[in-house]
Amino acid sequence: MKILFTGATGLLGSSLAKRFSAEAEIHGLKRESSNVALTTGLPIKWHTGDINDFQSLEEALEGMDMVVHAAALVSYNPKDEKELMRTNVEGAVNLVNAMLAKGIKKLVHISSVAALGKSPEADTIDETHKWVDSDLNTPYAISKYLGELEVWRGVQEGLEALVVHPSIILGKVGTGRSSTEIYDYVLEEKKYFPSGTVNYIDLRDTVEIIFQLYKKGVWNERVILSADSISYKLFFEKMALALGKKAPDTPVTDGMLRLGLFFIGLARKLGLTKSPLNKQTAMISQMSYHMDSSKVKDLLGYQFRSLEETFQWAKSND
Repeated sequence: MKILFTGATGLLGSSLAKRFSAEAEIHGLKRESSNVALTTGLPIKWHTGDINDFQSLEEALEGMDMVVHAAALVSYNPKDEKELMRTNVEGAVNLVNAMLAKGIKKLVHISSVAALGKSPEADTIDETHKWVDSDLNTPYAISKYLGELEVWRGVQEGLEALVVHPSIILGKVGTGRSSTEIYDYVLEEKKYFPSGTVNYIDLRDTVEIIFQLYKKGVWNERVILSADSISYKLFFEKMALALGKKAPDTPVTDGMLRLGLFFIGLARKLGLTKSPLNKQTAMISQMSYHMDSSKVKDLLGYQFRSLEETFQWAKSND
């Protein structure tokens, strides 16, 4: 069996490629300039190309039996809206069309809980949650939602897809990847914490659940991957305890957010910061949402790792 991974150079993509390597011959699509450090030691056959280059995508798909689509742009910078649409939506269009053209049926699509959408009326979200237009949906969320629609369009045309929706994935400290930058907030001993909640999952749980869903043959389903939700205050306290740092101890007020947003906006215009904080993300960080993972528990009987165990692993050299 041959599996092509898009996004195999990323944290989740590389971890999935390693898990599937005992099951199949692993192939990866990468740009010429991609950093492949996370795949060191993995017997992966590389294809140079891009999901927005249809010809290179078709060439990489030749002879494949399945695709794991983990390539995506994650950004909350308003300036990246066009690139988000290009990578997360047009890339999905290209991949689905190329798979249909090549007769490749099986697709594991890495989406995000963001693609399920948010609305002020719902504080618990599961796989049945209907997307509604809302000021709470970031350009990233919209791009992931539209990209997923392309996957379901492909299903209508003959694909079999497993769509997974991870919450914030907690990997190891110091990987240099955007998904682990949340540790920097505590490592730098920042003072303030938002009053909302964070939904999270251990990287190892994410990988194992996706693999088990594949082995179980769960196709044409969407599945939330989230261990739990917790207040930012408690989340940072547990992280700080594990990392030997002082936890943020001052709640952010709406007045502080308005003032902070003014200075961040000014600094962004001057090219002095790439902070993801803007009016929209600030508003979301002050709200409480719970991503319901009952479905994956029912499907697999899976037991998630505790947050304390995740943080101990995250700081280790293992």
